[in-house]
Formats: sequence, structure tokens, C-alpha cells
Amino acid sequence: MNGVLSVLLDIFRQPSIIVALISLVGLAVQRKKATDIMKGTIRTMVGFLVLAAGASVVSGALDPFGSMFQHAFNVQGVVPNNEAIVGTVLVKYGSEAALIFFFGMIVNILLSMTSRFKYIYLSGHVAFYMATMVAVILEVAGMSTWGVILWGSIAQGLIVTISPALVQPFMKDAAGTNDVALGHTGGAGIALGGLVARLTRSKKHPSKSTEDIKFPAGLGFLRDTTVIIALSMAVIYVVVALFAGSSYIESELSDGQNFIVFAILQAATFSAGVFVILAGVRVVLGEIVPAFKGISEKLVKNSKPALDVPMIFTFAPNAVLIGFISSFVGGVVGMGIMALAGSTIIIPGIVAHFMTGGATGVIGNGQGGVRGAVIGSFVNGLAITFLPLFLLPVLGDTGMANATYSDADYGVAGILLGQFGKGGQIGLIIGIIASVVVFYAASFAMSAREKKKAAVEAK
Repeated sequence: MNGVLSVLLDIFRQPSIIVALISLVGLAVQRKKATDIMKGTIRTMVGFLVLAAGASVVSGALDPFGSMFQHAFNVQGVVPNNEAIVGTVLVKYGSEAALIFFFGMIVNILLSMTSRFKYIYLSGHVAFYMATMVAVILEVAGMSTWGVILWGSIAQGLIVTISPALVQPFMKDAAGTNDVALGHTGGAGIALGGLVARLTRSKKHPSKSTEDIKFPAGLGFLRDTTVIIALSMAVIYVVVALFAGSSYIESELSDGQNFIVFAILQAATFSAGVFVILAGVRVVLGEIVPAFKGISEKLVKNSKPALDVPMIFTFAPNAVLIGFISSFVGGVVGMGIMALAGSTIIIPGIVAHFMTGGATGVIGNGQGGVRGAVIGSFVNGLAITFLPLFLLPVLGDTGMANATYSDADYGVAGILLGQFGKGGQIGLIIGIIASVVVFYAASFAMSAREKKKAAVEAK
């Protein structure tokens, strides 16, 4: 009997098996054919193993980068890249993260059913990334495995329900419709950018829309994520390599290979690893998210789907490029401030600035045209530079890696959970319960205000 239990425990410690079982349950709920269930379950397991393989590639490319940066500047340089840090976390906390992700989706549905915030979060990959961060913080606080899963799922559900609600007040102006919501872990930074754009717009001298600007067709390659990661990381690696010096790199890291060639290959390897991770994530979530969507549509009336960032890019393509550039400039300014302060340096993460900066550009354009897109995205760039820095201490040993979480929601939610965690398990439990109370209080207050407003208009 003990032998059987030991085998079962070994099985359930494997994250790939956990996510495969989640896929199996989701497909069975949809009443799929037995052959489809088997195919989907196997694809999910293989997809997760592909993800893990990509994570080792990214980690391997970041190790020499960290050594070069440390040698060149005598400070730690951290790259905010979700795929890189998630790959590292899954090796240790994969099972807990997978279960938090699954039960967090259920909590999202329950919160949407029982409040005015009816946003169903369908951006599965970033929700999964969020689950890994929640798992790390609760583990660092000393919670038991079951406590991590229970309270982590509640925290996860709250985060993915609140994030779309923060951006929604700006969506109608940007999209021309109120029927869809933004589901992305950059929600807090994007909402902040939209608010700043609204506060800084001029009624006397309104700025023209970004879509009135004609951009050269040659800049279209900037919309290819793989290309932009490879190019930008090549520049970053080569610059750091030049400061580190050829003698150090060729004697300590590259085994005699030319230091510039080594730096470029490591940057390309980093990009390849991210590509592999994304491929694995797409396979895993391609089986799980459809089941979640089908269930939520039946249970939550008048719900809004919270969709990934590319959905919002179509509303103002020029604003995406303007937002990306402005956000990146904000990241460079933030990095300069950290360098002057002598702290750990957060190197601008290209993917984060492209995704969240581009989205903030679209939101900012809806509030204040070109001016709103530029100012709002710049503020977002500052936010996603400093928030990862403040997040590092609450991640325990994981925060000492050469990569970290990049988007604003990770910073806001992670820092808040980290503060709760200073009180140990009890502090976390009280903090999460208090957050649920505040969530429903806000829902009640907003509903009451809307009813009062409707009554006044009816008179």
C-alpha cells in the first residue's frame, strides 16, 4: 500500500501530469469523444514538457549574461521577461502553479457571477504566469502545499477579475465599444497610463489622433515579437559584452570563442528559448481555455470576455508603435535612475514594453491623441521598470535570478501579497480575506451609485 501511495505522490509532483489531468477534466466536461480527450491530454503533457525545455534554453542564455553584467558594472542586472522567470519557477513550483491556475479560473467565474465585475479572463498564458508568481510568494511565506493552492486560487481569481475592470473605463474611447475587455497582466500600468493621458489632455488644444500619422512601411518588422526580441537582446548583450571585455568573456565564459560572436549567439538563443516556451504554452492552453470559456458563458450572464493585448492593437496600429517607443524610453530613464542610485538594475524588457506600451498607446490615444499616447506610455514604462525592482525581495531565492516578472499586475499584486506575507501565514490569510471584502464592498458601492444615477435620469 505504501508503495502505491509513493508512486501516486511521485506522479502528482509532476507539473506536466497535473496540467494534463486538468486538460482531461476540461475536455470531459465538454463531452468530447474519448479519442479527442486522449489526444488533448497527451498534447497538453507534451506541450508542458516543450515549455520546460524552452525554459532551460532561456536560463542557459541568461546565466552568462548575468556574469557579464556583474563583471562589467559590479551590480546585478535583471531582465524582466515572463517566459524566462516562469520557466525557472515551474521547475520547483509547477504543480502548485498549475492547480492555482485551474482553481483560479473557477474563482474568476464565481466572482463574476456574484459581483458587478463580470469579466471572464480568457488570456490563459498570462493568467498561468500569474499563478506561478502567486505560488512562489505563498511558498516563501511558509504556507503548506494545500494552503498555497487554496489561498493562491482565491488571490489569483481576484487579480484576474480586477485587472480588466481597471482598464475598462478607458476601453470605450479607445475601441468604440464596451463589449470587450482587456485581459493582460499589464492592466494596472495600462490603466495608470490611460488615467495620466486623461488628466493631461488639453480641451483648448486637443492633440490629433495617432492614426493621422503616416509611418514608413519598413517599420512593420517591429510587430514581429521573435524578431524584435532577437534584435534588441543582441544589442543589449553586445553592449554589455563590450563593457565586460573580450579577455574576461573569452577566458571565463565562451571557451575561446570571439566575445562578440558569443554575445550575439546567446541573444539568439534567448530568443529561441522564448519562442519554444510560447509554443508550449499555446499547446497547453489550447486545450484548457476553450473548456473554461464554454462553462463561463453558460454560468455568467452579460459577462465580457477579457482578451489578450493583440485584440486592442487593431484599434489604433500607429498608437502601438508610438506607445512601444515611449514606454521603452520610460524604461531607459528608469534604468538610468537605478544606475545613479547604485541599486539592482532592471534592464528594459522589450516584450513587456512592446505589449503593454503598445496597449497603453492605444488607450492613451483614445484619451488624448498623440500626446496621451506618448505621456501615458512613458508613465507605463516607468511603472514596469520600478515595480519589478520592488517585487524582487518578496520572491525569495527566485528574486535572486537574472530574470523577473515584467508587467505591472505582477508588481502590484506581488508586492501586496508580499506585504501580507510579512505577517506569515496568518497575515496572508487575513490580507486575502480583507481583499475579498473590499472587492465586494466596491462592487456594492458602484452598483448603488449606478442605480441612483439611473433613477435621477429617469426623473
